[in-house]
Amino acid sequence: MPNSKSTETFSRMQQMNRPGRGGRNRIVEKPKNMKGTLKRIWEYFGSERKKLLLLFALVILTALIALSVPYLIGKSVDTIPAFQNQSQLLILLLILLASAYVLDFALNFFQNYMIAAISQKIVKQMRKALFDKFQLLPVSFFDTRSHGEIMSRVTNDIDNISSTISQSTIQLMSIAITVTGSLFMMLVLNPVLTAAGLITLPLVILLTKAVTKRTSVLFREQQKFLGIINGQMEESISGIHVVKAFNREEHIIQDFEEKNERLRKVSTKALLWTGYMMPMMNVINNLGFIAVSVTGGALAVAGRITPGVISSFLTYTKQFTRPINEIANVYNTLQTAVAGAERVFEIMDEDEETKDAPDAKELKDIQGDIVFEKVCFGYNKEKQILKEISLHALPGSTVALVGPTGAGKTTIINLLTRFYDIQSGSIRIDGIDIRHFTRTSLRRAFSIVLQDTYLFTGTILENISYGSSGKSKEEIMAAARLAMADEFIEKLPDGYNTRLKESGNNLSEGQRQLIAIARAVLLNAPILILDEATSNVDTMTELKIRKAMKNLSSGKTSFVIAHRLSTIIDADLILVIDDGRIMEQGTHDELLAKKGAYYKMYSNQISNIQ
Repeated sequence: MPNSKSTETFSRMQQMNRPGRGGRNRIVEKPKNMKGTLKRIWEYFGSERKKLLLLFALVILTALIALSVPYLIGKSVDTIPAFQNQSQLLILLLILLASAYVLDFALNFFQNYMIAAISQKIVKQMRKALFDKFQLLPVSFFDTRSHGEIMSRVTNDIDNISSTISQSTIQLMSIAITVTGSLFMMLVLNPVLTAAGLITLPLVILLTKAVTKRTSVLFREQQKFLGIINGQMEESISGIHVVKAFNREEHIIQDFEEKNERLRKVSTKALLWTGYMMPMMNVINNLGFIAVSVTGGALAVAGRITPGVISSFLTYTKQFTRPINEIANVYNTLQTAVAGAERVFEIMDEDEETKDAPDAKELKDIQGDIVFEKVCFGYNKEKQILKEISLHALPGSTVALVGPTGAGKTTIINLLTRFYDIQSGSIRIDGIDIRHFTRTSLRRAFSIVLQDTYLFTGTILENISYGSSGKSKEEIMAAARLAMADEFIEKLPDGYNTRLKESGNNLSEGQRQLIAIARAVLLNAPILILDEATSNVDTMTELKIRKAMKNLSSGKTSFVIAHRLSTIIDADLILVIDDGRIMEQGTHDELLAKKGAYYKMYSNQISNIQ
């Protein structure tokens, strides 16, 4: 999964590709249903709609002021020859012109402020809605998707929505008003000059189409190679210990150089094509200015127009052609943002965990009698993982699940906790199907230590008490002592107040596992689940934890997944799982006496130890 730094770097590069920041190199991703997606985005504006309408009104006012500037400039130019007789008029025109510039600046500043405020409120609402949705999605959603892809939707896609949709919408509106208004003023001033000013328009359209067609391909390749390089950098940094252990430094350096060179070549071509755009556009625009100047000069000599009209026309021509150059880019940027919104809404539309039944009960006064009866389950319909699993865990007993990797041991636990729902059969606690209980009360019945230990950013104290609110520091420390975690915690500089980095990476795997065990001890739920809970601790610590777990599991129904068979020889029931079926079951001594699969597994481990 991409770390925060690589995500931030990628986000920055996306920002650079936005309009006004080299926007022509933006990769255009077309939405599937632009109209429908824009309608859904509009729903998020909510209370901001009135502000948005005010913003549109300001955009119109700003565009009208910008359109008045060339006209005032032309009138001022025509007034200069008659300065002695019209000095007051010239001064008035200059005051109006200065006022227009000041007002234009003030309105643009206020627009930017409003855009920032509105877009950030929208992104806040969408992020909250998406985060809330994550809490309601089933575990299967996260098991079948890349964490990096999910994070990209939360960060990059929503950022695109907030900054691009609001700005691009306003830009498109401003462009429409400016182009229409400029053309109208040009026609009012002189139709002949208008024809001269528009003579280069086909060239502008053809150039824009030709360059963007080429650059879209090149920048798509650039983004592809950039993703490859980012992935390699992340892998090499995350797995630096493996890289060094296998002496692969030179190999990955050479591999990186090759990919980096390919990125350099395609990026150079893309930037060169983008660089051609503005010089060539300037040449075309200058040809247009020449056409206007020559035509205007001829008309002025003939006495049909004044020099002021020519001056106004040159400015209007610039106002007309410049937005046309931007229309395609702004629209493409808008498309990309809407496509990002569609990816966000795809998650919003995902099926949530099945709702609790209307008559669902709270699971209380748990005895711990657990029955699996002919349980079948598969992650898809084509392949079943579990096939008619039947077992009976008596109250207060310890059930151990053993077998090869991928046999279905963890899946049994996932079904018991309703991370997944069974396809057929039934699972009962104290005689009642678990689907008749609320999920919250069901999961409250379990203390779980998973094989993949996860700790959150915060203090050790906060991590141990995670899920056990209201516990005193003394109770937390007692749980740590029972889990044999107090010895290393008290040796840390800040003890229980030591802050953990992301995933507790400033601790060893064994230390993280001890904290996870302490968390389960503190919760003190009636059903205990240990998924390879001692896999990352040394032999001496394991012996201590086994003793602690024996005291902890007293009076509790316990499920233990174990690869180290020496840890479950005292279990009341051992189930040998293979290929989704229970191949053998019994106590340690009974299974050894059968001399079947368990006997072979245990004998191999003992011989390896010896």
